[in-house]
Amino acid sequence: MRFRHRDGSAVHLGYCANVHPAGDLDGVIAGLDGCASLVRKELDVPVLGVGLWFPSPLADRLANSPAALNRLRRALARNQLEVVTLNGIPHSYFTEEIVGTRVYCPDWTEPERLRYTLDLVDVLAELLPDDAAYGSISTLPLAWRVPWSKARNAAAREAFDRVERHLTRTEARTGRRIRIAVEPEPGCVLEMLGQAAAWLSRYASPYAGGSAIGLGFDTCHLAVQFEEPDRGFETLWRAGIDVVKAQLSAAPQLADPSDYSGRRALAKLGDPKYLRQVREWCGPGVDDVELAYQLSGHAAWRMHAHVPVYKALPPPLTGTNGVLDDCLNRLVGGGHPLTHHLESEVYTWPRMPRTQEKLAERIAAELGCLRKHLLGLGLEASG
Repeated sequence: MRFRHRDGSAVHLGYCANVHPAGDLDGVIAGLDGCASLVRKELDVPVLGVGLWFPSPLADRLANSPAALNRLRRALARNQLEVVTLNGIPHSYFTEEIVGTRVYCPDWTEPERLRYTLDLVDVLAELLPDDAAYGSISTLPLAWRVPWSKARNAAAREAFDRVERHLTRTEARTGRRIRIAVEPEPGCVLEMLGQAAAWLSRYASPYAGGSAIGLGFDTCHLAVQFEEPDRGFETLWRAGIDVVKAQLSAAPQLADPSDYSGRRALAKLGDPKYLRQVREWCGPGVDDVELAYQLSGHAAWRMHAHVPVYKALPPPLTGTNGVLDDCLNRLVGGGHPLTHHLESEVYTWPRMPRTQEKLAERIAAELGCLRKHLLGLGLEASG
């Protein structure tokens, strides 16, 4: 969906297609012809944004096969879908029941991560609508926090410098501006906004249009870390860091962790295939909800699981919808939008529907809720 901000610029809202992942091009197209098409029809909009994800072999194929890319482009056109952003965080298509920290592999110290990201840049430059100001690609906050060292940091820095040069060449060659969005995440090398701002300050740019490498702002991750939105935005502003893209969702909160029923309800949320990090207010954290017994339980817990904002969680759990509201107000509610790319992240919802029709209904309900919020902030629907 497209909106017009009061300053005249476009703001794009879509959903992250990781919710119907596919390991090959046929699977990606099936998701577009199926779920994505149903979501657009349910919302009754002329065009719907989808944030696509490709495993590394498919990204390589699309970057090097015009025929494969044209198949994808035709599927987008016939379903009235657009792509302004890609998810470049998972590198591989995981079939195992438990993935854990391997979702962060290869990290930014390894050549495979660089090659994968360069392929995504080339693909997005070909898919980007002509009237889009830029395209965005989410990427890892460098790596999982251990092991990390000065040598590994230097290797990651060299890789990002190479990406920055490739982005410049791509824009000169295609006329399309692609930007990288580094997304802080609990437990990773860059998990707090201050850490991300310090690392990204090298790429800050005073020129119109912003930096080629900036921040991926995730409202769930921010909430899990108990970061205060106003303070976080001030940190980014002082460091000159651009918000390239924002991921929109809530995190589950348990106000009273001494409530055993609440602990059980929390453990049922999210997808156990991935880590479900838990943080305690003004206290420590653990890398998965299964280890939450190590926490004191004397203050509120929040867990890394992207839960919907259109529907309340079962008591005693609550969602961090207030954090999302505050972030949206700052991101697009002012005189100028801080980002032009908004994406609903829905792939770790609890109790995922079994049919694509039910899944499409839920995604449409989530996007409809976000659309209502954006209209309430003074944006105008434009497509």
